[in-house]
Amino acid sequence: MNANKSIILVASVAAIVSGLPTAVAQTTFQTYRCADGTQFIVGFYPHDPDAYVQIDGKPATLRWRVALSGARYSGSGVTLRFLASGGITVKYGGRPTTACELT
Repeated sequence: MNANKSIILVASVAAIVSGLPTAVAQTTFQTYRCADGTQFIVGFYPHDPDAYVQIDGKPATLRWRVALSGARYSGSGVTLRFLASGGITVKYGGRPTTACELT
């Protein structure tokens, strides 16, 4: 390996390692409680459009979906909506859609 390639490799590794604490610090976890008693935790990671949920003790990856307003994520039988009005709803396990709030 020549000197230029070594320098590029070391610089690349240093950039990746130095960026890890920043990425971890930008990760957002939020806990919600819903009107029907459902509780869940949702995680959002930088540069990842998906949401990661733990609901009823089960993990699920929710893919970002197109929504007319606000944001919608769904997968594994869970649909999570962040409404433009500021409300949050979840539909899970055959239950009707229910309103949730940040705890």
